[in-house]
Amino acid sequence: MTHLTSTVVRLKLSLLRGGLRQSGGRRAAFVASAVVAVLFALSQLLGLLLLRGHAHADVIAVPGTAVLALGWAVLPLFFPSGDETLDPTRLVMLPLRPRPLVRALLAASLVGTGPLFTLLVLTGCALSVAHGGPAYAVTVVAVVLALLGCVALARAVATANVRLLTSRKGRDLAVLSGLVIAIGAQLVNFGARELGSAGLGRLQPVADVLSWVPPASAVAAVHSTSEGSYGIAAARLAVAAAGLAVLIAVWARSLTRLMTAPDASTLQPADTGDRGRSATGLGRLLPHGRTGPVMERSLRYIWRDPKTKAAWVTSLAIGLIVPVFNAVQGTGSVYFACFAAGMLGIQMYNQFGQDTSAFWMVATTISSPRDAYAELRGRALALLLITLPYAALVTTVTTALLGSWSRLPEVLGLSFALLGAMLATGAWTSARFPYSIPQEGHKNVAPGQAGLAWIAIFGGMVSAALLCSPVIAATIWLHLSEGGAGFGWLLLPVGTAYGAGLTLLGLRLAAPRTAARLPEILTAVSKG
Repeated sequence: MTHLTSTVVRLKLSLLRGGLRQSGGRRAAFVASAVVAVLFALSQLLGLLLLRGHAHADVIAVPGTAVLALGWAVLPLFFPSGDETLDPTRLVMLPLRPRPLVRALLAASLVGTGPLFTLLVLTGCALSVAHGGPAYAVTVVAVVLALLGCVALARAVATANVRLLTSRKGRDLAVLSGLVIAIGAQLVNFGARELGSAGLGRLQPVADVLSWVPPASAVAAVHSTSEGSYGIAAARLAVAAAGLAVLIAVWARSLTRLMTAPDASTLQPADTGDRGRSATGLGRLLPHGRTGPVMERSLRYIWRDPKTKAAWVTSLAIGLIVPVFNAVQGTGSVYFACFAAGMLGIQMYNQFGQDTSAFWMVATTISSPRDAYAELRGRALALLLITLPYAALVTTVTTALLGSWSRLPEVLGLSFALLGAMLATGAWTSARFPYSIPQEGHKNVAPGQAGLAWIAIFGGMVSAALLCSPVIAATIWLHLSEGGAGFGWLLLPVGTAYGAGLTLLGLRLAAPRTAARLPEILTAVSKG
Protein backbone atom coordinates (compact mmCIF):
# COMPACT_ATOMS: atom_id res chain seq x y z
CA MET A 1 0.00 0.00 0.00
CA THR A 2 2.82 2.38 0.93
CA HIS A 3 4.60 1.58 -2.33
CA LEU A 4 1.49 2.46 -4.36
CA THR A 5 1.01 5.71 -2.45
CA SER A 6 4.60 6.83 -2.97
CA THR A 7 4.39 5.89 -6.66
CA VAL A 8 1.25 7.97 -7.22
CA VAL A 9 2.75 10.92 -5.33
CA ARG A 10 5.88 10.72 -7.49
CA LEU A 11 3.63 10.54 -10.56
CA LYS A 12 1.90 13.75 -9.46
CA LEU A 13 5.27 15.47 -9.01
CA SER A 14 6.40 14.22 -12.42
CA LEU A 15 3.27 15.61 -14.05
CA LEU A 16 3.95 18.98 -12.43
CA ARG A 17 7.59 18.99 -13.55
CA GLY A 18 6.68 17.87 -17.06
CA GLY A 19 4.13 20.62 -17.41
CA LEU A 20 6.58 23.27 -16.24
CA ARG A 21 9.24 22.10 -18.71
CA GLN A 22 7.01 22.81 -21.70
CA SER A 23 7.75 26.53 -21.83
CA GLY A 24 9.28 29.36 -19.86
CA GLY A 25 5.99 31.24 -19.93
CA ARG A 26 4.22 28.35 -18.25
CA ARG A 27 6.89 28.20 -15.55
CA ALA A 28 6.62 31.92 -14.96
CA ALA A 29 2.83 31.73 -14.76
CA PHE A 30 2.99 28.85 -12.29
CA VAL A 31 5.54 30.56 -10.05
CA ALA A 32 3.66 33.86 -10.15
CA SER A 33 0.31 32.21 -9.36
CA ALA A 34 1.85 30.16 -6.56
CA VAL A 35 3.48 33.21 -4.99
CA VAL A 36 0.26 35.22 -5.20
CA ALA A 37 -1.78 32.35 -3.72
CA VAL A 38 0.63 31.83 -0.83
CA LEU A 39 0.87 35.55 -0.08
CA PHE A 40 -2.92 35.83 -0.13
CA ALA A 41 -3.21 32.80 2.18
CA LEU A 42 -0.66 34.30 4.57
CA SER A 43 -2.61 37.57 4.63
CA GLN A 44 -5.78 35.60 5.43
CA LEU A 45 -3.91 33.73 8.16
CA LEU A 46 -2.71 37.01 9.68
CA GLY A 47 -6.18 38.55 9.48
CA LEU A 48 -7.75 35.53 11.17
CA LEU A 49 -5.15 35.61 13.93
CA LEU A 50 -6.05 39.23 14.58
CA LEU A 51 -9.60 38.05 15.29
CA ARG A 52 -8.44 36.12 18.37
CA GLY A 53 -10.42 37.30 21.34
CA HIS A 54 -13.18 38.86 19.23
CA ALA A 55 -16.70 38.00 20.37
CA HIS A 56 -17.72 36.85 16.90
CA ALA A 57 -14.52 35.14 15.75
CA ASP A 58 -16.37 31.84 15.32
CA VAL A 59 -18.86 33.57 13.02
CA ILE A 60 -15.99 34.11 10.57
CA ALA A 61 -14.02 30.90 11.18
CA VAL A 62 -16.81 28.32 10.88
CA PRO A 63 -18.61 29.70 7.78
CA GLY A 64 -15.20 30.45 6.26
CA THR A 65 -14.30 26.77 6.50
CA ALA A 66 -17.63 25.82 4.91
CA VAL A 67 -17.06 28.25 2.03
CA LEU A 68 -13.58 26.84 1.52
CA ALA A 69 -15.00 23.31 1.31
CA LEU A 70 -17.66 24.51 -1.14
CA GLY A 71 -14.91 25.91 -3.34
CA TRP A 72 -13.13 22.55 -3.35
CA ALA A 73 -16.38 20.86 -4.37
CA VAL A 74 -17.24 23.27 -7.18
CA LEU A 75 -13.93 24.23 -8.78
CA PRO A 76 -13.11 20.75 -10.20
CA LEU A 77 -16.36 20.93 -12.17
CA PHE A 78 -15.31 24.19 -13.83
CA PHE A 79 -11.56 23.56 -14.17
CA PRO A 80 -11.15 19.82 -14.74
CA SER A 81 -7.94 20.35 -16.72
CA GLY A 82 -6.23 22.09 -13.81
CA ASP A 83 -5.11 18.73 -12.32
CA GLU A 84 -4.55 15.85 -14.72
CA THR A 85 -4.77 13.32 -11.86
CA LEU A 86 -8.43 14.27 -11.40
CA ASP A 87 -9.18 11.89 -14.28
CA PRO A 88 -8.95 8.36 -12.84
CA THR A 89 -9.98 6.85 -16.20
CA ARG A 90 -6.27 7.00 -17.08
CA LEU A 91 -5.68 4.27 -14.48
CA VAL A 92 -8.55 1.90 -15.32
CA MET A 93 -6.36 -0.48 -17.33
CA LEU A 94 -3.90 -0.96 -14.44
CA PRO A 95 -4.32 -3.88 -11.98
CA LEU A 96 -5.22 -1.66 -9.03
CA ARG A 97 -7.91 -2.10 -6.42
CA PRO A 98 -10.12 0.95 -5.74
CA ARG A 99 -9.53 1.33 -1.98
CA PRO A 100 -5.70 1.35 -2.09
CA LEU A 101 -5.96 3.64 -5.10
CA VAL A 102 -8.19 6.00 -3.10
CA ARG A 103 -5.56 6.29 -0.37
CA ALA A 104 -2.84 6.88 -2.93
CA LEU A 105 -4.84 9.54 -4.80
CA LEU A 106 -5.76 11.21 -1.52
CA ALA A 107 -2.09 11.52 -0.63
CA ALA A 108 -1.26 12.83 -4.11
CA SER A 109 -4.05 15.38 -3.81
CA LEU A 110 -2.23 16.98 -0.89
CA VAL A 111 0.60 18.03 -3.22
CA GLY A 112 0.17 21.43 -4.84
CA THR A 113 -0.54 25.09 -4.29
CA GLY A 114 -4.24 24.54 -3.58
CA PRO A 115 -3.74 22.25 -0.57
CA LEU A 116 -1.06 24.59 0.81
CA PHE A 117 -3.41 27.55 0.46
CA THR A 118 -6.18 25.58 2.18
CA LEU A 119 -3.87 24.46 4.98
CA LEU A 120 -2.86 28.04 5.78
CA VAL A 121 -6.43 29.34 5.78
CA LEU A 122 -7.74 26.42 7.85
CA THR A 123 -4.93 26.96 10.35
CA GLY A 124 -5.95 30.60 10.67
CA CYS A 125 -9.62 29.67 11.12
CA ALA A 126 -8.79 27.16 13.86
CA LEU A 127 -6.28 29.37 15.70
CA SER A 128 -8.67 32.34 15.68
CA VAL A 129 -11.00 30.47 18.05
CA ALA A 130 -8.36 28.46 19.98
CA HIS A 131 -7.63 29.43 23.61
CA GLY A 132 -5.71 27.18 25.97
CA GLY A 133 -3.66 24.00 25.69
CA PRO A 134 -6.52 21.58 25.01
CA ALA A 135 -7.83 23.82 22.21
CA TYR A 136 -4.40 23.92 20.54
CA ALA A 137 -4.22 20.13 20.69
CA VAL A 138 -7.66 19.86 19.10
CA THR A 139 -6.56 22.39 16.46
CA VAL A 140 -4.02 19.93 15.05
CA VAL A 141 -6.66 17.21 14.68
CA ALA A 142 -9.29 19.66 13.36
CA VAL A 143 -7.04 21.11 10.65
CA VAL A 144 -6.05 17.64 9.44
CA LEU A 145 -9.67 16.47 9.34
CA ALA A 146 -10.84 19.64 7.57
CA LEU A 147 -8.05 19.51 4.99
CA LEU A 148 -8.65 15.83 4.23
CA GLY A 149 -12.39 16.53 4.07
CA CYS A 150 -11.91 19.29 1.49
CA VAL A 151 -9.63 17.16 -0.66
CA ALA A 152 -11.85 14.06 -0.40
CA LEU A 153 -14.90 16.15 -1.30
CA ALA A 154 -13.19 17.46 -4.43
CA ARG A 155 -12.08 13.95 -5.41
CA ALA A 156 -15.51 12.42 -4.82
CA VAL A 157 -17.24 15.08 -6.90
CA ALA A 158 -14.66 14.87 -9.68
CA THR A 159 -14.74 11.06 -9.84
CA ALA A 160 -18.53 10.95 -9.86
CA ASN A 161 -18.60 13.41 -12.76
CA VAL A 162 -15.39 12.53 -14.58
CA ARG A 163 -17.17 11.39 -17.75
CA LEU A 164 -19.24 14.55 -17.70
CA LEU A 165 -16.10 16.66 -17.27
CA THR A 166 -14.41 15.07 -20.30
CA SER A 167 -17.50 15.46 -22.51
CA ARG A 168 -18.93 18.43 -24.37
CA LYS A 169 -21.22 19.25 -21.45
CA GLY A 170 -18.18 19.37 -19.19
CA ARG A 171 -16.59 21.92 -21.51
CA ASP A 172 -19.83 23.89 -21.29
CA LEU A 173 -19.36 24.07 -17.52
CA ALA A 174 -15.82 25.37 -17.97
CA VAL A 175 -17.03 28.08 -20.34
CA LEU A 176 -19.68 29.13 -17.85
CA SER A 177 -17.24 29.30 -14.94
CA GLY A 178 -16.70 33.03 -15.40
CA LEU A 179 -20.43 33.59 -15.07
CA VAL A 180 -20.57 31.72 -11.77
CA ILE A 181 -17.63 33.75 -10.46
CA ALA A 182 -19.35 37.01 -11.51
CA ILE A 183 -22.60 36.04 -9.81
CA GLY A 184 -20.70 34.92 -6.72
CA ALA A 185 -18.90 38.25 -6.58
CA GLN A 186 -22.23 40.06 -6.67
CA LEU A 187 -23.56 37.88 -3.86
CA VAL A 188 -20.44 38.49 -1.78
CA ASN A 189 -20.72 42.23 -2.39
CA PHE A 190 -24.37 42.20 -1.35
CA GLY A 191 -23.62 40.14 1.75
CA ALA A 192 -20.75 42.43 2.74
CA ARG A 193 -23.05 45.45 2.55
CA GLU A 194 -25.64 43.72 4.69
CA LEU A 195 -23.03 42.74 7.28
CA GLY A 196 -21.58 46.24 7.27
CA SER A 197 -24.92 47.65 8.34
CA ALA A 198 -26.11 44.85 10.64
CA GLY A 199 -22.83 43.51 12.11
CA LEU A 200 -21.32 40.03 12.33
CA GLY A 201 -23.92 38.93 14.87
CA ARG A 202 -26.36 38.48 12.04
CA LEU A 203 -24.36 35.46 10.85
CA GLN A 204 -24.50 33.70 14.23
CA PRO A 205 -27.48 31.45 13.32
CA VAL A 206 -25.67 30.42 10.13
CA ALA A 207 -22.50 29.61 12.07
CA ASP A 208 -24.51 27.59 14.61
CA VAL A 209 -25.97 25.43 11.84
CA LEU A 210 -22.66 25.00 10.00
CA SER A 211 -20.93 24.00 13.24
CA TRP A 212 -22.55 20.57 12.81
CA VAL A 213 -21.76 20.26 9.10
CA PRO A 214 -18.40 18.67 8.16
CA PRO A 215 -15.71 19.82 7.66
CA ALA A 216 -16.72 23.11 9.34
CA SER A 217 -17.64 21.09 12.44
CA ALA A 218 -13.94 20.39 12.98
CA VAL A 219 -13.17 24.09 13.42
CA ALA A 220 -16.29 24.48 15.57
CA ALA A 221 -14.88 21.74 17.81
CA VAL A 222 -11.87 23.96 18.53
CA HIS A 223 -14.23 26.76 19.58
CA SER A 224 -16.20 24.38 21.83
CA THR A 225 -12.96 23.19 23.45
CA SER A 226 -11.95 26.80 24.16
CA GLU A 227 -15.28 27.30 25.94
CA GLY A 228 -14.81 24.13 28.00
CA SER A 229 -17.58 22.17 26.24
CA TYR A 230 -15.48 19.05 25.75
CA GLY A 231 -18.46 16.77 25.07
CA ILE A 232 -19.76 19.00 22.27
CA ALA A 233 -16.22 19.32 20.90
CA ALA A 234 -15.84 15.54 20.79
CA ALA A 235 -19.20 15.19 19.05
CA ARG A 236 -18.27 17.78 16.41
CA LEU A 237 -14.93 16.08 15.78
CA ALA A 238 -16.81 12.80 15.40
CA VAL A 239 -19.14 14.45 12.85
CA ALA A 240 -16.12 15.68 10.88
CA ALA A 241 -14.49 12.24 10.98
CA ALA A 242 -17.75 10.55 9.97
CA GLY A 243 -18.15 13.01 7.09
CA LEU A 244 -14.62 12.21 5.89
CA ALA A 245 -15.34 8.48 6.09
CA VAL A 246 -18.56 8.89 4.08
CA LEU A 247 -16.78 10.95 1.41
CA ILE A 248 -14.02 8.34 1.07
CA ALA A 249 -16.63 5.57 0.81
CA VAL A 250 -18.57 7.47 -1.86
CA TRP A 251 -15.33 8.18 -3.70
CA ALA A 252 -14.31 4.49 -3.58
CA ARG A 253 -17.73 3.39 -4.81
CA SER A 254 -17.64 5.87 -7.71
CA LEU A 255 -14.12 4.78 -8.55
CA THR A 256 -15.18 1.12 -8.56
CA ARG A 257 -18.09 1.84 -10.87
CA LEU A 258 -15.87 3.94 -13.13
CA MET A 259 -13.24 1.18 -13.42
CA THR A 260 -15.71 -1.66 -14.02
CA ALA A 261 -18.74 -0.20 -15.85
CA PRO A 262 -18.62 0.69 -19.57
CA ASP A 263 -18.94 4.28 -20.70
CA ALA A 264 -22.57 4.83 -21.72
CA SER A 265 -21.46 7.25 -24.44
CA THR A 266 -19.73 4.36 -26.28
CA LEU A 267 -22.81 2.14 -26.27
CA GLN A 268 -24.98 2.14 -29.36
CA PRO A 269 -28.53 3.24 -28.52
CA ALA A 270 -31.36 0.85 -29.09
CA ASP A 271 -33.35 1.21 -32.26
CA THR A 272 -36.68 2.77 -31.34
CA GLY A 273 -38.15 2.12 -34.75
CA ASP A 274 -39.04 5.80 -35.09
CA ARG A 275 -36.59 6.84 -37.78
CA GLY A 276 -39.30 7.92 -40.13
CA ARG A 277 -40.36 10.76 -37.95
CA SER A 278 -39.93 14.01 -39.90
CA ALA A 279 -39.71 16.48 -37.03
CA THR A 280 -38.92 16.64 -33.37
CA GLY A 281 -41.40 17.69 -30.73
CA LEU A 282 -40.04 21.21 -30.87
CA GLY A 283 -40.27 21.31 -34.66
CA ARG A 284 -43.98 20.50 -34.58
CA LEU A 285 -44.66 23.62 -32.50
CA LEU A 286 -42.81 26.01 -34.82
CA PRO A 287 -44.14 27.68 -37.99
CA HIS A 288 -44.14 25.82 -41.30
CA GLY A 289 -41.90 26.68 -44.23
CA ARG A 290 -38.34 27.92 -43.85
CA THR A 291 -39.06 29.90 -40.68
CA GLY A 292 -39.61 26.85 -38.48
CA PRO A 293 -36.37 24.99 -39.35
CA VAL A 294 -34.36 28.22 -38.99
CA MET A 295 -35.85 28.83 -35.55
CA GLU A 296 -35.15 25.25 -34.50
CA ARG A 297 -31.56 25.46 -35.72
CA SER A 298 -30.99 28.70 -33.81
CA LEU A 299 -32.48 27.27 -30.62
CA ARG A 300 -30.31 24.16 -30.95
CA TYR A 301 -27.21 26.33 -31.32
CA ILE A 302 -28.16 28.10 -28.11
CA TRP A 303 -28.49 24.78 -26.29
CA ARG A 304 -25.60 22.83 -27.80
CA ASP A 305 -22.84 25.22 -28.90
CA PRO A 306 -20.62 26.10 -25.88
CA LYS A 307 -19.75 29.64 -27.03
CA THR A 308 -23.35 30.48 -27.93
CA LYS A 309 -24.67 28.96 -24.72
CA ALA A 310 -22.15 30.89 -22.63
CA ALA A 311 -23.13 34.17 -24.30
CA TRP A 312 -26.83 33.53 -23.73
CA VAL A 313 -26.52 32.40 -20.12
CA THR A 314 -24.28 35.36 -19.33
CA SER A 315 -26.77 37.78 -20.87
CA LEU A 316 -29.68 36.14 -19.05
CA ALA A 317 -27.88 36.29 -15.70
CA ILE A 318 -26.54 39.84 -15.99
CA GLY A 319 -29.86 41.07 -17.36
CA LEU A 320 -31.47 39.83 -14.15
CA ILE A 321 -28.69 40.67 -11.69
CA VAL A 322 -28.32 44.37 -12.54
CA PRO A 323 -31.95 45.48 -12.03
CA VAL A 324 -32.84 43.04 -9.24
CA PHE A 325 -29.73 43.55 -7.10
CA ASN A 326 -30.02 47.32 -7.40
CA ALA A 327 -33.69 47.11 -6.46
CA VAL A 328 -32.95 44.90 -3.45
CA GLN A 329 -30.24 47.30 -2.27
CA GLY A 330 -32.63 50.23 -2.62
CA THR A 331 -30.43 52.05 -5.13
CA GLY A 332 -32.15 51.01 -8.35
CA SER A 333 -34.72 52.40 -10.71
CA VAL A 334 -37.56 50.58 -12.40
CA TYR A 335 -36.05 51.60 -15.74
CA PHE A 336 -33.04 49.35 -15.01
CA ALA A 337 -35.33 46.52 -16.13
CA CYS A 338 -34.65 47.61 -19.73
CA PHE A 339 -31.17 46.20 -19.17
CA ALA A 340 -32.61 42.69 -19.68
CA ALA A 341 -33.91 43.50 -23.17
CA GLY A 342 -30.64 45.23 -24.03
CA MET A 343 -28.47 42.30 -22.95
CA LEU A 344 -30.48 39.77 -24.94
CA GLY A 345 -30.82 42.10 -27.93
CA ILE A 346 -27.03 41.92 -28.31
CA GLN A 347 -27.42 38.26 -29.29
CA MET A 348 -28.89 39.40 -32.63
CA TYR A 349 -25.53 40.89 -33.62
CA ASN A 350 -23.16 38.82 -35.78
CA GLN A 351 -25.78 36.17 -36.47
CA PHE A 352 -23.81 34.57 -39.29
CA GLY A 353 -20.54 34.59 -37.37
CA GLN A 354 -22.12 32.33 -34.77
CA ASP A 355 -22.41 29.66 -37.48
CA THR A 356 -18.63 29.89 -38.21
CA SER A 357 -17.55 27.84 -41.25
CA ALA A 358 -20.86 25.92 -41.21
CA PHE A 359 -22.51 29.04 -42.64
CA TRP A 360 -21.67 27.80 -46.14
CA MET A 361 -24.50 25.27 -45.82
CA VAL A 362 -26.91 28.11 -45.02
CA ALA A 363 -25.46 30.23 -47.83
CA THR A 364 -26.27 27.55 -50.41
CA THR A 365 -29.97 27.92 -49.57
CA ILE A 366 -30.02 31.71 -50.06
CA SER A 367 -30.46 32.73 -53.69
CA SER A 368 -32.59 35.87 -53.37
CA PRO A 369 -33.46 38.66 -50.92
CA ARG A 370 -36.63 36.73 -50.13
CA ASP A 371 -34.60 33.74 -48.91
CA ALA A 372 -32.36 36.05 -46.89
CA TYR A 373 -35.42 37.70 -45.33
CA ALA A 374 -36.86 34.32 -44.32
CA GLU A 375 -33.50 33.34 -42.80
CA LEU A 376 -33.17 36.56 -40.79
CA ARG A 377 -36.83 36.44 -39.74
CA GLY A 378 -36.45 32.90 -38.39
CA ARG A 379 -33.38 33.88 -36.37
CA ALA A 380 -35.15 36.96 -34.97
CA LEU A 381 -38.23 34.94 -34.00
CA ALA A 382 -36.07 32.37 -32.21
CA LEU A 383 -34.52 35.18 -30.21
CA LEU A 384 -37.93 36.71 -29.45
CA LEU A 385 -39.19 33.35 -28.24
CA ILE A 386 -36.84 33.69 -25.28
CA THR A 387 -36.43 37.43 -24.96
CA LEU A 388 -40.04 38.60 -24.82
CA PRO A 389 -41.15 36.52 -21.81
CA TYR A 390 -37.80 37.05 -20.12
CA ALA A 391 -37.94 40.84 -20.46
CA ALA A 392 -41.52 40.83 -19.18
CA LEU A 393 -40.51 38.66 -16.20
CA VAL A 394 -37.51 40.82 -15.22
CA THR A 395 -39.59 43.99 -15.56
CA THR A 396 -42.36 42.57 -13.40
CA VAL A 397 -39.93 41.37 -10.71
CA THR A 398 -38.10 44.71 -10.62
CA THR A 399 -41.39 46.61 -10.44
CA ALA A 400 -42.60 44.39 -7.60
CA LEU A 401 -39.39 44.88 -5.60
CA LEU A 402 -39.60 48.66 -5.96
CA GLY A 403 -43.37 48.83 -5.56
CA SER A 404 -43.75 50.93 -8.74
CA TRP A 405 -46.64 49.05 -10.33
CA SER A 406 -47.97 52.19 -12.03
CA ARG A 407 -44.82 52.32 -14.20
CA LEU A 408 -44.97 48.68 -15.31
CA PRO A 409 -46.71 49.39 -18.68
CA GLU A 410 -44.34 52.17 -19.71
CA VAL A 411 -41.22 50.21 -18.75
CA LEU A 412 -42.48 47.22 -20.73
CA GLY A 413 -43.11 49.51 -23.70
CA LEU A 414 -39.59 50.91 -23.45
CA SER A 415 -38.11 47.40 -23.20
CA PHE A 416 -39.98 46.17 -26.25
CA ALA A 417 -39.05 49.28 -28.25
CA LEU A 418 -35.38 48.81 -27.30
CA LEU A 419 -35.54 45.14 -28.21
CA GLY A 420 -37.05 45.93 -31.62
CA ALA A 421 -34.37 48.53 -32.29
CA MET A 422 -31.59 46.08 -31.40
CA LEU A 423 -33.10 43.37 -33.58
CA ALA A 424 -33.20 45.82 -36.50
CA THR A 425 -29.64 47.07 -36.07
CA GLY A 426 -28.40 43.56 -35.28
CA ALA A 427 -29.78 42.17 -38.54
CA TRP A 428 -28.22 45.00 -40.54
CA THR A 429 -24.79 44.81 -38.85
CA SER A 430 -24.80 41.00 -39.22
CA ALA A 431 -24.85 41.51 -42.98
CA ARG A 432 -22.58 44.57 -43.07
CA PHE A 433 -19.92 43.73 -40.43
CA PRO A 434 -19.72 39.93 -40.02
CA TYR A 435 -16.77 38.43 -38.13
CA SER A 436 -15.68 34.95 -37.08
CA ILE A 437 -15.95 33.48 -33.57
CA PRO A 438 -13.13 30.96 -32.86
CA GLN A 439 -14.45 27.66 -31.54
CA GLU A 440 -11.33 26.86 -29.54
CA GLY A 441 -10.02 28.88 -26.61
CA HIS A 442 -11.65 31.79 -24.85
CA LYS A 443 -11.45 34.39 -27.63
CA ASN A 444 -14.71 35.64 -29.10
CA VAL A 445 -13.17 37.38 -32.12
CA ALA A 446 -10.73 35.97 -34.67
CA PRO A 447 -7.36 37.74 -34.96
CA GLY A 448 -7.55 40.83 -37.16
CA GLN A 449 -11.32 41.25 -36.81
CA ALA A 450 -11.51 43.10 -33.49
CA GLY A 451 -12.26 46.37 -35.30
CA LEU A 452 -15.21 44.80 -37.10
CA ALA A 453 -16.57 43.49 -33.80
CA TRP A 454 -16.32 46.91 -32.13
CA ILE A 455 -18.05 48.63 -35.04
CA ALA A 456 -20.79 46.00 -35.24
CA ILE A 457 -21.63 45.84 -31.53
CA PHE A 458 -21.05 49.34 -30.23
CA GLY A 459 -22.10 51.06 -33.43
CA GLY A 460 -25.26 49.00 -33.46
CA MET A 461 -26.00 49.76 -29.81
CA VAL A 462 -25.62 53.50 -30.37
CA SER A 463 -27.87 53.28 -33.40
CA ALA A 464 -30.46 51.33 -31.40
CA ALA A 465 -30.43 53.99 -28.69
CA LEU A 466 -31.00 56.69 -31.30
CA LEU A 467 -33.86 54.71 -32.85
CA CYS A 468 -35.47 54.44 -29.41
CA SER A 469 -35.22 58.18 -28.77
CA PRO A 470 -38.86 58.90 -29.81
CA VAL A 471 -40.22 56.51 -27.19
CA ILE A 472 -37.77 57.81 -24.59
CA ALA A 473 -38.78 61.38 -25.40
CA ALA A 474 -42.46 60.46 -25.10
CA THR A 475 -41.82 58.94 -21.67
CA ILE A 476 -40.02 62.04 -20.43
CA TRP A 477 -42.72 64.32 -21.83
CA LEU A 478 -45.50 62.36 -20.09
CA HIS A 479 -43.73 62.68 -16.74
CA LEU A 480 -43.00 66.38 -17.11
CA SER A 481 -46.42 67.44 -18.38
CA GLU A 482 -49.30 68.02 -16.01
CA GLY A 483 -51.61 65.02 -15.92
CA GLY A 484 -49.40 63.13 -18.37
CA ALA A 485 -48.46 60.45 -15.83
CA GLY A 486 -51.98 59.04 -16.07
CA PHE A 487 -51.42 58.18 -19.73
CA GLY A 488 -48.22 56.21 -19.14
CA TRP A 489 -50.03 52.97 -19.95
CA LEU A 490 -50.20 54.10 -23.59
CA LEU A 491 -46.46 53.53 -23.87
CA LEU A 492 -46.99 49.76 -23.73
CA PRO A 493 -48.92 49.45 -27.02
CA VAL A 494 -46.98 52.33 -28.59
CA GLY A 495 -43.58 50.87 -27.63
CA THR A 496 -44.60 47.37 -28.72
CA ALA A 497 -45.86 48.54 -32.10
CA TYR A 498 -42.83 50.80 -32.57
CA GLY A 499 -40.41 47.95 -31.76
CA ALA A 500 -42.22 45.56 -34.09
CA GLY A 501 -42.11 48.13 -36.88
CA LEU A 502 -38.38 48.70 -36.38
CA THR A 503 -37.75 44.96 -36.47
CA LEU A 504 -39.64 44.48 -39.73
CA LEU A 505 -37.93 47.49 -41.29
CA GLY A 506 -34.49 46.28 -40.19
CA LEU A 507 -35.10 42.81 -41.60
CA ARG A 508 -36.34 44.24 -44.90
CA LEU A 509 -33.26 46.46 -45.23
CA ALA A 510 -30.82 43.73 -44.20
CA ALA A 511 -32.19 41.02 -46.51
CA PRO A 512 -31.01 42.49 -49.85
CA ARG A 513 -27.60 43.30 -48.40
CA THR A 514 -27.29 39.75 -47.03
CA ALA A 515 -28.15 38.19 -50.40
CA ALA A 516 -25.73 40.48 -52.23
CA ARG A 517 -22.80 39.99 -49.83
CA LEU A 518 -22.96 36.22 -49.31
CA PRO A 519 -19.39 35.57 -50.57
CA GLU A 520 -17.94 38.32 -48.34
CA ILE A 521 -19.94 37.11 -45.33
CA LEU A 522 -18.84 33.51 -45.88
CA THR A 523 -15.18 34.57 -46.11
CA ALA A 524 -15.41 36.73 -42.98
CA VAL A 525 -17.09 34.14 -40.73
CA SER A 526 -14.80 31.30 -41.87
CA LYS A 527 -11.60 32.95 -40.63
CA GLY A 528 -9.86 31.76 -37.47
